[in-house]
Amino acid sequence: MEMADHTTLRLMELLLTAEIVNREESLGIADLTPACREAFSIGKNGSDLKRPFIVSNSLAKRALGIEEAHALISSNPFIGFDDFGQRLSVTALDSAARWFLDRGGRDLAASNPVLAFYYEKSGAGDIRYGDAALHNPRYEDSRTFLQPRIDALKAESEEIRDALGLVAIYAPEEIEESFETFVATSEQREVIGKIQIALKNRDFLKTHQIYQVGRLLFVGPPGTGKTSFALSLARELHMPILEARLSMITSQYLGETSKNIDRIFEIAKRLSPCILFIDEFDYVARTRDSDDHGAMKRAVNTLLKSIDQISLVKTGVLFIGATNHPGILDEAAWRRFDDAVPFTIPDAPMREAILRSITRTIRIIPDLPLLAARTEGFTGADLRLMIKEAVMAALIEGRNEITDIDIEQGMLLVDRRNALRQTGWIGA
Repeated sequence: MEMADHTTLRLMELLLTAEIVNREESLGIADLTPACREAFSIGKNGSDLKRPFIVSNSLAKRALGIEEAHALISSNPFIGFDDFGQRLSVTALDSAARWFLDRGGRDLAASNPVLAFYYEKSGAGDIRYGDAALHNPRYEDSRTFLQPRIDALKAESEEIRDALGLVAIYAPEEIEESFETFVATSEQREVIGKIQIALKNRDFLKTHQIYQVGRLLFVGPPGTGKTSFALSLARELHMPILEARLSMITSQYLGETSKNIDRIFEIAKRLSPCILFIDEFDYVARTRDSDDHGAMKRAVNTLLKSIDQISLVKTGVLFIGATNHPGILDEAAWRRFDDAVPFTIPDAPMREAILRSITRTIRIIPDLPLLAARTEGFTGADLRLMIKEAVMAALIEGRNEITDIDIEQGMLLVDRRNALRQTGWIGA
């Protein structure tokens, strides 16, 4: 039997999804694949699932880039077309569903919860709704779900709009980092477990007034993975992350720094559950002394007060501060954190694990244990830079396999960059 081309199968997937959702009231937004949510404009006009779903020529062009979609499947007797409304429809669901499987649509059906629901119900082989639903990206993880909440904040006031400009906000689906590739220490993995337990038992912790959970301080040199860990945690916990740097929040105008800090913490509370990640935490929260300007003292006090007012248990905000200079942090700032997580220069076994993660999809000749031994003192960022430069060196010569010579060029770049940094000419 002749297989259908990929474009035809995707069009049929849309048509079958629309027909099944229109028939099965128990199916909801969570059951739609991201592509189907986009095609049917879920979230653009509210987060409700509005039936009936309609597939038209214009929708197929927008979602799949198909011109005259009806002509593509005009030979299928179970597909109808309304010339006046330019709408396509499934006229015989069972026949259309069998055609879809027979023509090569099994993989699409197995990964689409709506289709899997129908096929399992009709006894079609090994396709299971539970498997498809488990691996389907969550709607709550999407930018489509998050953006209306951000837009509502923007509409409130100019001050909030300005404050939103001071943070980068990422939906979980937009984050590339994950713990599948991040090489974490046992202590870092323990932190993940504690947070997951706290989220699972929020009601219990709240009942017993145990609120000092979820205020983490990441401590370590540049390039050791503090930001990557925070981003991976956002993806793991299915929470949006607000990333800010105190050096950006600090204003030249007296009093504005304190207001900026206040507003950013307020935004986090309004977007909860979420992660608020503040890099360069020591930029403001440094030790106070009698020579400090009054505005800076107020900024530190505002920061400490703002931290006191958020809690993973009470407000659903996981707060993470990151610093390269723990020695200059104000003592009162230290006390606000319930856990300090070290990020250190990786040892040889960890460097080997990082190298294996970085090169997992790359053809590489050099022996990784030997390379790990040769890169003592390299951070995770240094190793990634080294491999990137090695890849570029190979591509310039028309190769896609990394050799020892390519690695040497990568190591030379890292050494040269680190030497420049030590002169003070460029920042960390």
